Amino acid sequence: MHDLFGLDYDDWNLVCANNDGRPLYGRMVAHHFDQVAKKAGLNKIRIHDLRHTHATLLLRMGVNPKIVSEQLGHSSIKMTLDVYSHVTEEMQEKRQI
Repeated sequence: MHDLFGLDYDDWNLVCANNDGRPLYGRMVAHHFDQVAKKAGLNKIRIHDLRHTHATLLLRMGVNPKIVSEQLGHSSIKMTLDVYSHVTEEMQEKRQI
């Protein structure tokens, strides 16, 4: 990474980082995301909404809820199933048809 960003780059192996490699925190990530979304002509959306959409799509695709729970960093699969119960209910209704 130092070849690309210089000797002062502190590589934390992050997806979202400042120009010097250190982490972007809280509101700064949301601020950068808002700017990119605006330039792309998207309606206002929160990063958390992307997380929710990601989880919902995975469950609708039939990905094991345990895997979704681990990806989200939930403390238990129960938490995931409680939060996304609307998706699992939807899936059950489709099976009955």
